[in-house]
Amino acid sequence: MDAIRAMRDGRVKVFFAMGGNFVAATPDTEVTEAALRNTALSVQVSTKLNRSHVVPGRRALILPTLGRTEVDRQAGGEQFVTVEDSMGLVHASRGRLAPASEALLSEVAIVARLARTVLGADHPVPWEELAADYDRIRDRIEGVVPGFGDFNARIRRGSGFALPHAPRDSRTFPTATGKANFTANVFQAPEVPEGRLLLQTVRSHDQYNTTIYGLDDRYRGIRAGRRVVFVHPDDLKALGLEDASMVDLVSEWTDGSERRAPGFRVVAYDTARGCAAAYFPETNVLVPLDSTAEVSNTPTSKAIVVRLEPAAG
Repeated sequence: MDAIRAMRDGRVKVFFAMGGNFVAATPDTEVTEAALRNTALSVQVSTKLNRSHVVPGRRALILPTLGRTEVDRQAGGEQFVTVEDSMGLVHASRGRLAPASEALLSEVAIVARLARTVLGADHPVPWEELAADYDRIRDRIEGVVPGFGDFNARIRRGSGFALPHAPRDSRTFPTATGKANFTANVFQAPEVPEGRLLLQTVRSHDQYNTTIYGLDDRYRGIRAGRRVVFVHPDDLKALGLEDASMVDLVSEWTDGSERRAPGFRVVAYDTARGCAAAYFPETNVLVPLDSTAEVSNTPTSKAIVVRLEPAAG
């Protein structure tokens, strides 16, 4: 959020993205797009095109790169990378497919060449050596990140290894008391005025983050569409709306501002009374840049006060 504000205010000149789809992943879509266009240079290192590529800075580069499914051959031979899953398990990832083009560089090669060009020939980091053999990168990770001892040997055994986790491994806790500490937060429910709903954004089944693989959602029985809003039947009745009617979603904020996402089909759904749900990134436009959670500074995409208006036309 701070980066978007900095681009908006002209305090950042260069935006450099390693993968991702920044425009689709962030809130306040119009503000974010204007912020990116305000940069002097935007660079996207990408395996495929996405929405962010059509929102350039005053100068823009798209640098195609190898995907993890493609064979990565460098001066030191065929390479692999490592990934950590949500369970703290680290394992190797090797591409099996022929690269889409012989001219494609790996992400590592792109970073190394950029670093050498920008930092100069006298910079002490051996960029070319690191790009030639990724084992050398893992040796350096081992030296600075706890839990990665003997990295290159362990990653080649079986399916990888688990990172250390003291409570799981030894029932010890790195706290002042040496015990697990439990905390409780006071629940603060958003105030929802009469005739409004509390909207949360969700993913569909055929979606990974901002990547949408299809228009079906087997979780919720939706087929061939994503601009839908899930509302309890009793709420629809109270609002004078019917299942399958077309509405605009209008978000309302304490500063008096409003944002609109047009053209959504209402789906009667057994969600909680007073609540609604819709897919992101289609509804990211409803969340202001400055509406963020305390401490984490993440967008408040699970607590959007909205009204439903009949769609124009």
